[in-house]
Amino acid sequence: MNEDQKKLDAHFTKLGWPYWKPYEILARLVEEVGELARIINHTFGPKPKKATEEAQELELEVGDIYFALICFANSNNINLSDALDKCIHKGETRDKDRF
Repeated sequence: MNEDQKKLDAHFTKLGWPYWKPYEILARLVEEVGELARIINHTFGPKPKKATEEAQELELEVGDIYFALICFANSNNINLSDALDKCIHKGETRDKDRF
């Protein structure tokens, strides 16, 4: 586990919370990505925010996605640092001449 994963796991342990099932975490992750997409569309895209819509923070939505991703990784014994290293290695080898 990386440090963020340990921090979240300690938080869950302290509160006695179990991790959700993988499909529940995936649903939460997709929901949070949708909220991020909405903010990006309002901020950078052609769709203006309705006056009645609650303000949302880009940083908080990214944090929500990261939270859900850490929950998924922790509940499936995935070290996110190792996963990132593998992705970087893949990009440096398989995709090195692609872009």
